[in-house]
Amino acid sequence: MSAARVAASTAAAVSIEVKGLGHVYKGGTVALNGVDLSFGTGLFGLLGPNGAGKSTLMRIMCTLLVPTSGSVTVGGHDVVGERQTVRQLLGYLPQEFGAWRLHRVEEVLDTLALVSGLRDKAHRAERVRQSLVQVGLQDVADRKVKKLSGGMVRRLGVAQALVHDPRVIVVDEPTVGLDPQERLRFRQLMAELGQDRTIVLSTHIVADLGSSCSDLALIDDGSIVFRGSPAQLVEMAKGKVFEAELSPDTEAGLLERFETVSRTREGATTRIRAVAGDGKLPPGGRAVADPTLEEAYLAFMASRGRAEAATIEEAAS
Repeated sequence: MSAARVAASTAAAVSIEVKGLGHVYKGGTVALNGVDLSFGTGLFGLLGPNGAGKSTLMRIMCTLLVPTSGSVTVGGHDVVGERQTVRQLLGYLPQEFGAWRLHRVEEVLDTLALVSGLRDKAHRAERVRQSLVQVGLQDVADRKVKKLSGGMVRRLGVAQALVHDPRVIVVDEPTVGLDPQERLRFRQLMAELGQDRTIVLSTHIVADLGSSCSDLALIDDGSIVFRGSPAQLVEMAKGKVFEAELSPDTEAGLLERFETVSRTREGATTRIRAVAGDGKLPPGGRAVADPTLEEAYLAFMASRGRAEAATIEEAAS
């Protein structure tokens, strides 16, 4: 199927269907075990700890890995049997995108646009220009990649995923190593792109999803363990996130029992915000009325005995 016919046939929303997907690596490591997912236009978040199977799922979805069992379709096209058609439908930003260091930004995009099937030189040049504008790199088009900041390189990665105007964009661990300002810029860009495309964002950093994510799944040990909206996950955490003031003699024992979200020192007293995976709060603990999505994720994983390390903020006064 030609690029023009694919584009014409996918002007509407493109859905992704994952059915009974399994993958076992050589040596017997089970990466995915019977994964079922279905989603369409908008930002879909795939959240889970490192090693949960997220990258394996992304690589299968992007036709880079053949699954052991099950199937994935993108816009109704099978990722194994119709690989080239699927590749025309989607753009992929892998965890690492940092080659091409000696090439200019514009050269990189032009080359990758050509590889993506944009043969007409004038049309390709326009798509390169539009993509650079979309990610805010139009002013550094002549700069060599090695001169870009980490955030700019990540945005260049998004531009190469966008250059052939795909209906689906898959991004894998997009903000690792970025500073807070670049993370915010990235979330805003994903929110804009998700208005008329299907965005699949895989991450272990909850904040990457941003407020534009209305549908997510948690994956752990190769299986989907939660599927729903961020609001539903937060609702499940109510009664499990608490605040408490600790004296020096009770601090050490309590911090060992609960996952700490934040910790603030106020003289001899330590004020903590923490998660009780089983919902059993410590003496003096006060349940938080409105847990954050990050806290909800931490509470869910703690309830499974898979507590994640949380960022601990300390301040002395």
